[in-house]
Amino acid sequence: MAITQRAAGEYAIRIEKLEKRYGDTHALKGLSFSVKPGELFGLIGPDGAGKTSLIRILGTLVLADGGYAEVLGHEVVKDYRKIRQKMGYMPGRFSLYQDLTIKENLNLFATIFGTTLEENYELIREIYVQIEPFKNRRAGALSGGMKQKLALCCALIHAPEVLFLDEPTTGVDAVSRKEFWEMLGRLKSKGITMLVSTPYMDEASLCDRVALIQEGEILQVDTPDAIEAAFPRSLYGITGADTYSLLLAMRADERTASVHAFGDSVHFTAKEAISAASLQSMLSEKGFADGVEVKEIRANIEDCFMELMSGGRLADEEISK
Repeated sequence: MAITQRAAGEYAIRIEKLEKRYGDTHALKGLSFSVKPGELFGLIGPDGAGKTSLIRILGTLVLADGGYAEVLGHEVVKDYRKIRQKMGYMPGRFSLYQDLTIKENLNLFATIFGTTLEENYELIREIYVQIEPFKNRRAGALSGGMKQKLALCCALIHAPEVLFLDEPTTGVDAVSRKEFWEMLGRLKSKGITMLVSTPYMDEASLCDRVALIQEGEILQVDTPDAIEAAFPRSLYGITGADTYSLLLAMRADERTASVHAFGDSVHFTAKEAISAASLQSMLSEKGFADGVEVKEIRANIEDCFMELMSGGRLADEEISK
C-alpha cells in the first residue's frame, strides 16, 4: 500500500491504516492518526477498544498485520532497535521485579540502557523524591500509588524522547490519579512526547489532543474542547429524587434522541429542538413535577463518546488528523 511521505520531525508518532487481528478478533481496524513532537496525546476508550494493542505495536512489542507505523521517524519493524533506545514504556500491569527494592529496580533499568540513576536524576527527581525514603523497600510491598511512581521513574531513567503509558492510572485512588497527571504535565514541559491510554473519560481534558477509540476504530481525533464544542444538539441535565424512574420514562418517550445516566443526573437530547421550559412541562406531564430541575449544559467527552458510539456525528467532524 502507498504510504504518505512526511518531512522528518513533523510527527513524533504516525500511523496509517494500522490493522491487528487475534484469530477471529479484529482488534485494530485501519487506524490512522499522528502525534506531534512534545504533545501529550490521549487514547480514550473502554476496555477491549484496542488501546493496548496499539501501544504494544508502537512500542515494538507486537507486530501489526497491516498498515504502517513510525516513532520518531523510525519504522516500528525495521528500526525497532533505534526506537527502543529512545522510548519509555509503562505497561498497564505493574511489571517490575517484585523482589528487588526501589533502588535496585532503578539501577537495573539504568544499567540496561547504559546510564546511571545519577546521570539522569534531574529528569526523575520530582517523582523519585516521593518514593526515595522507601528506596530499600521491595517493589512487591509498595502501595499502588508508589508502584506507579516507581514504574514511571524506570520508564524515564534513560531520558527517552517519547513515552508510552498504557492505562497508568487504572486501579489507583483519586489522589494518586491527580498526582500522576500533574507529573505528566511537568514532563511535558521538558519536551517529552507522551501517548497515554485511559478508560477514564474525565482524563481527556488533561491532554492536548485525544483519539476516541471503540472496538478497534477511531471515532474522533481533536482537542478535548473542540470535541465538546462540536456536540450537535442542545443537551440538558435533569436531576430529581428518582433518577432511575426518570431515566426509564425518558427512554420510552418518542421525542427522545438520547438519554443517559450521569451520576445523580440524567443527560437528555431531543430529536427536535426543545427549550428547557418545554422539557420541564414534558416531565410534568409524566408525573415528575416536584423536585425536578432542568438546565441546559455543555457536553463533556463522555457525552460526545456516547453520541459517536450510537452512530451520530459531531459538527464539522474530522475522524483523523
